[in-house]
Amino acid sequence: MTKALLIIDYTNDFVASDGSLTCGKVAQDLEDYLVNLADKFYKNGDYVIFPTDGHTRDKFSPEYKLFPPHNIVGTPGQELYGKLKTWYLEHQDGDKIYKFNKNRYSSFQNTNLDNYLRERRIDDLYITGVCTDICVLHTAIAAYNLNYHITIPTKGVATFTEHGQEWALDHFKNSLGATLI
Repeated sequence: MTKALLIIDYTNDFVASDGSLTCGKVAQDLEDYLVNLADKFYKNGDYVIFPTDGHTRDKFSPEYKLFPPHNIVGTPGQELYGKLKTWYLEHQDGDKIYKFNKNRYSSFQNTNLDNYLRERRIDDLYITGVCTDICVLHTAIAAYNLNYHITIPTKGVATFTEHGQEWALDHFKNSLGATLI
């Protein structure tokens, strides 16, 4: 069965110490794990997908009122963070590597992700990245509603607060039927 690894929003603005909406050290601590997981999927012939916030300074965006400007298209803040950026640049031409911008929490909302996965007969998703209780959560909910099988590698997700992390992991397991590994 073909599967896909989603690495959501692992960008400078969400991860770097000086990022405009950073999770900080808890997100930085995911770096090696995510690179190793991407390698494992890639070498197994599976897909590695990078849904990435891509915002403009649109005052009509709902996030405009909730958060400081972040992941502005074309800025260093929107670039993948650290070793994952290096990994992506080395593999980006592979036919099973896909990076795209999203403008909502869910990686499915206003994107072609569902079509992309279905055309390739992928129904098994491993969802990682930041923030566990925001974009990872909303992507998992959409995946559940679209009948995908969901696995959450718990060492591959992070967010701003311990409470948010615990709540989201519980929700994945008990409300979405996700497998936590």
